[in-house]
Amino acid sequence: MTGYAVVVPARFASTRLPAKPLLRETGKYLVQHVVERARLAPGVARVVVATDDDRIEAAVRSFGGEVARTDPAHESGTARCAEAAAGLTEAVVVNVQGDEPDFEPGDLAVVAEAAADPAHDMATLAHPVQDALDASRPSVVKVVVDGAGRALYFSRAPIPFDRDRGGLAASALAHVGIYAFRRERLAAYVRLPAGRLAALESLEQLRALEAGWRIAVRPATRPALGIDTPEDYTNFVERARRAGL
Repeated sequence: MTGYAVVVPARFASTRLPAKPLLRETGKYLVQHVVERARLAPGVARVVVATDDDRIEAAVRSFGGEVARTDPAHESGTARCAEAAAGLTEAVVVNVQGDEPDFEPGDLAVVAEAAADPAHDMATLAHPVQDALDASRPSVVKVVVDGAGRALYFSRAPIPFDRDRGGLAASALAHVGIYAFRRERLAAYVRLPAGRLAALESLEQLRALEAGWRIAVRPATRPALGIDTPEDYTNFVERARRAGL
């Protein structure tokens, strides 16, 4: 897949880790790590940071990044991504959160190709659940897919449940929060009703399933570790230094 855009929503406010995109103990801003990694994706045409904050814009421009200014009233990164995507010409847009710098660049091409297929309304990624702790964590979202690799349901609960084993099935998948859309489907997505299940689970992708959308789920090469807390960032800094990033 060639010629797709990557949009990186980035906001300054964060309850647990304020000014998260601008953390730079590695010598690079956190959002810079995300942008530089996305630029390594096969076939990517452009990488754009979507933000409503002057400080983030200045930081991104300082390392030669592209910025799209967005409405500060947006309640989700996907809504911010959709506004930025409206000004792009690429047919497929991949949404990569500004606090997830550990994704595999090649996975962006995989998910972009799945989204380009008219048989799907959008696409995302998943990998096998790593261990029992992840299985029990509500922060690790699980996804169940059908035989064609389309999502049946996403949940913070341990699904699918293996009744005979009395726990999460050995084949369980953990969702990776990277999404790809054809540009017109992304515009339609943010107009979908909020959804009862989406509100219950606090998972916005359930809006699409409740609306009858077909979500392709492709295998991720490895987990994409998000950064939500100071400890998460400290661990990332250690990994980055070991890797020479």
